[in-house]
Amino acid sequence: MRQTPTNDALPAPPARAEIVGRFRDRLAELFARSGLKQAAFARKVGLDRSTLSQLLAATTDRLPRAENIAAIARAEGVSIDWLLGLSEEGQAATDVLRRSIQIERDARSPADRRLDRWHDEAAGYLIRYVPATLPDLLKTEQVIEYEYRESAAFTPEQSIATAEQKLAYLRRPDTLMEVCMSRQRLEVFMRGEGIWRGLGDRARKNQLKVMRQLVQELYPALRLFLYDDRNRYSVPIIVFGPKRAVIYCGQMYLSFTGTEHVQLFTQHFDDLVRSAVVQPTDIANFLGRLET
Repeated sequence: MRQTPTNDALPAPPARAEIVGRFRDRLAELFARSGLKQAAFARKVGLDRSTLSQLLAATTDRLPRAENIAAIARAEGVSIDWLLGLSEEGQAATDVLRRSIQIERDARSPADRRLDRWHDEAAGYLIRYVPATLPDLLKTEQVIEYEYRESAAFTPEQSIATAEQKLAYLRRPDTLMEVCMSRQRLEVFMRGEGIWRGLGDRARKNQLKVMRQLVQELYPALRLFLYDDRNRYSVPIIVFGPKRAVIYCGQMYLSFTGTEHVQLFTQHFDDLVRSAVVQPTDIANFLGRLET
């Protein structure tokens, strides 16, 4: 039996005059953004100058031919639907890229506090973390004081407070975090080499003891994996669930919010996890052996 139409029917399509107005506005937006003179822009999109002038005129009531609309969209990297005002998606590819990749300047520390905001955005999602040195939330106060003693960005007290906030965040019932780092970095730390050359033996052993206790206490909310530097490499990154991926570059963050970018960094992290030579269930024993 045929159904009687209801009030839930799809809305009527926009009237022609409305489409013409939206097209004119978006064509004018592309023209202004191009920075070109009218004649040069007309050549770029495949129109003659007089036709372009008519299409941009407030009194116009016409659209160009379909092939010309397609040529404009192709030349400017936009979708036809966006150009006709039928969709908000499909804006210029350069704008999409600019919105999905942001440079966050003055990031003088991987413990920068803007990370708190990104953690909050990803509440309830798995956080994937490759630290620059040791995971901040697992560091002792003595190690933090040593590492940030010469910092121009943060005092040791500020850095300790930040680490405590991260640890409190991880203890929230809705938080899951995977950390993946180099096994060799822990071995270098225990030998007191590299940046830790001036840190005493007792402080280093205490750090490993505290780390061992915390990974046992926080498991499975926190899972720590170790990969082998000889067959894997990673820059410091954090993947905030499906929301954002951030690379720490030393003086800035590169923040990616595009779905494809976040998925790529997620795959990179998962590859590190799959290649891990020390699994979360073995971490406590590994750290215990380093202490001795």
